[in-house]
Amino acid sequence: MEQGNIFINQGISEIPDRKMAIIAESLYLLNLLILPGIAFLALVWLFIKYDNVSTRISGCHLRQTFSASIWVGLLLVLVTWVMLSTMNHDSPYTWMIVIPYFVICHSVLVLLGIMGLAKALAGKKFHYPIIGPSS
Repeated sequence: MEQGNIFINQGISEIPDRKMAIIAESLYLLNLLILPGIAFLALVWLFIKYDNVSTRISGCHLRQTFSASIWVGLLLVLVTWVMLSTMNHDSPYTWMIVIPYFVICHSVLVLLGIMGLAKALAGKKFHYPIIGPSS
């Protein structure tokens, strides 16, 4: 009987940790797909408030999504702006470079977010390749 109660209590203590990881990954995807900026601000608030007190899995997902969201801003907004500001807007070649870059980069970042959300739903750690911090 004791072992059953311990197992149930451990399961209950892990739910908030997994839930926090799911929320972080969901905010990352919301930032990319539906509410850019607003979801990022919510993720920043979550990161500031819970990074130091979060446990192993939720802390990993919070750090990964926060770092990845900053990379999203750099890759999608800043690089696209630099390309548009240095190229001729009237030239079709500009748009032949900018549109595929944005679509491919955005799609890869969304797929990484979906993989992170799947790992969060499974209660496992996830590290974004290249754009996520190593710790």
